[in-house]
Amino acid sequence: MQKYPIRQGIPGFKFAALQAGIKKDNGLDVGLIISDRPCAVAGVVTRNSVKAAPVLDCSKKINRGVARAILVNSGNANACTGEKGLQATDSTCAALATQLDIKKQWVLPCSTGVIGVPLPEGKIIDALPDLITAATSSQAAGFAESILTTDTCTKTISVREKINGHYVHVCGIAKGSGMIMPNMATMLAFIITDADIDASLLRTMLREENELSFNRICVDGDMSTNDTVLAMASGKSGISIKRNSKRYAPFRAMLRRVMQELALMIVKDGEGATKLLRINVSSARTDADAKKAAMQVARSCLVKTAFFGEDFNWGRIIAAVGQSGAACKPERISMHFNTILAVCDGQAVPGNQKRLAQIMKKKEIKINIDLANGTKSCEVLTCDLSYDYIKINADYTT
Repeated sequence: MQKYPIRQGIPGFKFAALQAGIKKDNGLDVGLIISDRPCAVAGVVTRNSVKAAPVLDCSKKINRGVARAILVNSGNANACTGEKGLQATDSTCAALATQLDIKKQWVLPCSTGVIGVPLPEGKIIDALPDLITAATSSQAAGFAESILTTDTCTKTISVREKINGHYVHVCGIAKGSGMIMPNMATMLAFIITDADIDASLLRTMLREENELSFNRICVDGDMSTNDTVLAMASGKSGISIKRNSKRYAPFRAMLRRVMQELALMIVKDGEGATKLLRINVSSARTDADAKKAAMQVARSCLVKTAFFGEDFNWGRIIAAVGQSGAACKPERISMHFNTILAVCDGQAVPGNQKRLAQIMKKKEIKINIDLANGTKSCEVLTCDLSYDYIKINADYTT
């Protein structure tokens, strides 16, 4: 498996991005992905009971298993906008479908931005002719920029591998920086491939890999109204992926790498983040216990602020484990920071304080928490919580 520049795109797909005047900073704010043929499609969306209009619309369409285009706007979430929000989503999809001469149900809408503000659908519809004209196979980077909100950088990865003598491509594009916590986050992710795979298998693979990637990250513990992960497979490579075939494993590995690297990029770009933290819980009684403990540590404001202040306060971590509901015996818990033992049998290890203080200054830190209660494990990615996080979110709508 090898990476390649995203500007090379994927055979059979075109990308475009334009400024439609939705964002207050006047940046690129409408993006488009078009396939030259109907694609198998799968998706997962937020589990928040408050869902944005495009999420509701997209959920219905992906159940049909076929799509041709993804239309995204940033700067406006079109969430909590009532019937008018649903109508706005429908009208933009209908306008794009008419201009592309495809079925409306083949257009998948996504939005990200401020909640509760009516979507300026007219601006999007007016931009569509130029957006379609601008679409080329080399504009994936522009599309990646058009979906950003508080992100400080684009998040993309493209990989390819020869399977049965032919290249198969998988490209991933995501956005996300705040409101990041399972299930998923205020994030959008788009996985594009030219593999030939049916919608049912693609759906299964996407859900399973989502659990190992986007469902194991946390920036601030808040779940958004707009989270959406979509995968489109055109089949243009001619390489058919079946569950019991030899082609399955290499394709699955490509999908996993793309999704996990995008998840990592999102955490690294967490709003105001200065440190990447890997929370690894091992020797848990069950998989659920391992994830409960890891996620509780990852979303603890006390833990996250301690790492920002480079304050070696392992008591906050063990308290979060105890709060998680995971079965554990405090007197058996051990903890390493990177490779340095900090806690053994629930108590501090003397003599390592200076080395542990130096580890707290690093930009990437791994915290290994051994529950000594079983064989299951889970790793969650998170970041620290800084002054800048407050600044970014205190004036987000102004």
